[in-house]
Amino acid sequence: MKTAVDTSVLLDVFGADPTFGKKSLDALRDVYDKGALVACDITWAEVRAHFPSDRSFEDAMRLIGVIFDPIGPEAALAAGLLWKERRKRGAKRDRIVPDFLIGAHALHQADALLSRDRGFYGSYFKDLSTIDPTRL
Repeated sequence: MKTAVDTSVLLDVFGADPTFGKKSLDALRDVYDKGALVACDITWAEVRAHFPSDRSFEDAMRLIGVIFDPIGPEAALAAGLLWKERRKRGAKRDRIVPDFLIGAHALHQADALLSRDRGFYGSYFKDLSTIDPTRL
């Protein structure tokens, strides 16, 4: 099983979040035991921003077993279309294209998404299996 990891879960772990850190770490271990952990370009960049150097970031990702998996054309096209349709319906501007890219990447290039944001991903990516670390 290939599981894409959302930014929030990784930041929970790396930042030792007092509310979600342990649950996110346990969930990462659980999905790692079942297969590959991957992060798309967006997640990779968002998490990298929280480290003092490329080396420290890469070492941390390697340590927990997360592999870089760039967004492919099919996922990028799907994300753009979903975002456009959402905007046409007059939805609030609380979601940006990167949110849709993370979801489309997981849907098209992985078997599941590990994320605490089940509501958003469940609404826009109905065929995506989402694993919420707070519910394990």
